[in-house]
Amino acid sequence: MPHVVRVPGRTLRRALLAAVAASVTGHSVVRAQDAPPPPVVVIINASLVDGARGAFARNATVVLRDGRISEIAEGTLPPPAGATVIDARGRFLLPGLIDAHTHVASLSAARRALESGVTTIRSASVGAFQDVALREAVKRGSIAGPDVLAAGVFVTPELGETILADPRLSQLAAGVTSEAALRQLVRINLDRGVDVIKTRGTERAGLANTDPRKQTYTEAQLSWIVDEAAKGGIPVMAHAHGDEGAYAAVKAGVRSIEHGTYLSDSTLQLMKQRGTFLVPTYVTVYDLTQPGGDYDEPALTIRGNFMLPVLGETVRRAHRLGVRIATGGDTSYGPESLSRIAGEAAAFVQLGMTPLEAIRAATSVAADLLGVGSRTGSLTPGYEADLILVEANPLQDIRALADVLVVISNGRIALNRTPFAKRGT
Repeated sequence: MPHVVRVPGRTLRRALLAAVAASVTGHSVVRAQDAPPPPVVVIINASLVDGARGAFARNATVVLRDGRISEIAEGTLPPPAGATVIDARGRFLLPGLIDAHTHVASLSAARRALESGVTTIRSASVGAFQDVALREAVKRGSIAGPDVLAAGVFVTPELGETILADPRLSQLAAGVTSEAALRQLVRINLDRGVDVIKTRGTERAGLANTDPRKQTYTEAQLSWIVDEAAKGGIPVMAHAHGDEGAYAAVKAGVRSIEHGTYLSDSTLQLMKQRGTFLVPTYVTVYDLTQPGGDYDEPALTIRGNFMLPVLGETVRRAHRLGVRIATGGDTSYGPESLSRIAGEAAAFVQLGMTPLEAIRAATSVAADLLGVGSRTGSLTPGYEADLILVEANPLQDIRALADVLVVISNGRIALNRTPFAKRGT
């Protein structure tokens, strides 16, 4: 059986508290209680698939050492003494999936994301900087993963209860629309150590009393946000279903448009020209149409039934125009959630991508969006050991991504459902 590092609950709580303290004060975290380095892991008899090369090796051996891919070889290599060995038995090994739009804010949610095959997430805002603390816990090795790019607090006109996330936010209780207020909110996020700023160009689809086409921030307001974020060297992601709000966000210089249901060809062409990514979160709009899940309200079901084919056609047009599309689930991975990155990739194939293109959207393209494409998203020696093993070939049936048997994040075995048969007597 694989050896999994387990951290006592008290140690984990200390790690999370230290991480929060570090994000508030800006001081480095004391690393005396970091978890031990991951063991050497050797995966044998694997069929290898990634976005750059498709299916490129069979019966391969992959060696993971110090949290990275150390060696890839066709055929069998003798495992180092003491290594944990996983026999893939011909199953398919891929880079871990990336969720470029999520709202994970708890340890249990992070675990559900990880067990679905997601080894890297980009937060799309949480209530009280939980994503920053999760990021630090993963870096310390206190939990297996996924790796987190934190967004902190949503830059939106009305903060509501979010003013309780930081004492300084009470100054913004009257609204966040002026240049001074917008820049201040971005600076508070930067001070708390975020990796990306999340803002909006339009209203939400998931509230029955709002129209997702309605523009919220102007191009000028969005430009102030982008400019202030750039001072900290970080990009901006913009929630935008409606075309006008999305166009303003692209003009302002955001890194990605989230959702993009009603985008026109002119906005998509501008995105292609400027290298702006699209994260359609198709599975979330699909969720609006289904009972249960993250949304279960008749008015939203009616809305979803109208929006879903519109968003599907937008994804098709974006793909034809060459806009880079990445996977995002737009879920908090709560116990009722139905949205998963495997489902988003499957939807992309239904909407015109090849399975290989959908795998890229969930791995290497998403990694490029997040700015981590030089260290994850590919089966390449030297890259982070973020891997999943699935039962069947996803190049033949993309739905195989939903059947995750093994998850390895930063070299730590987070999930291993193999072997199925008992051995010995």
